[in-house]
Amino acid sequence: MSIRHHLTDQLLMAYAAGDLPEAFNLVVATHVSLCDDCRARLASYEAVGGAVLETEDVAAMSDDSLAACMDRISGLSQATARRPLKRAGIFPAPLADYVGGGLNKVKWRNLGKGVRQAILPTGRDASARLLYIPGGQAVPDHGHRGLELTLVLQGAFRDETDRFGPGDIEIADEAMQHTPVAEEGEVCICLAATDAPLKFNAIIPRLAQPFLRI
Repeated sequence: MSIRHHLTDQLLMAYAAGDLPEAFNLVVATHVSLCDDCRARLASYEAVGGAVLETEDVAAMSDDSLAACMDRISGLSQATARRPLKRAGIFPAPLADYVGGGLNKVKWRNLGKGVRQAILPTGRDASARLLYIPGGQAVPDHGHRGLELTLVLQGAFRDETDRFGPGDIEIADEAMQHTPVAEEGEVCICLAATDAPLKFNAIIPRLAQPFLRI
């Protein structure tokens, strides 16, 4: 896998500090599991964060804090305490663990023209979804009201900025207007996260937007 498009330092630092919404955390964790470059940079930011914590004042805790923590751990059900899943097909380990398996576990919803999506359960401050785009099919021309991260898992797409293949991540903000088109051949499957609704230019996508939760 030759990854050309990476996460920014700002996103990696926010992930290391625990400042990202759950949906963005999922995309970052999935990309980092594939990308040696981003994984190394993330490790450096985590090391810096650890060094900063060592300089902070010690917080006082009650005498029974450890016992209370151990009681909560021992009370976890077997389902909750299951072992994390490994890679499942095209899904890297973080995503496979989140979905509960591979593509056969995804409950797709048709959007028209062969395009499908599956919204993943995350916090309300941002949304994550899997996208299934047949080769040659375009996503409607749109802009952004916030931040969108799109990670390619299979196939590839092109837009006005560049080509994005497996492992690549596209970072789109309010300044970007684009029309992603899946390359001919293999179906393009992506993991995308947004913290605000998209801005579609055509009337039909705008009318369908509330129902599709895009």
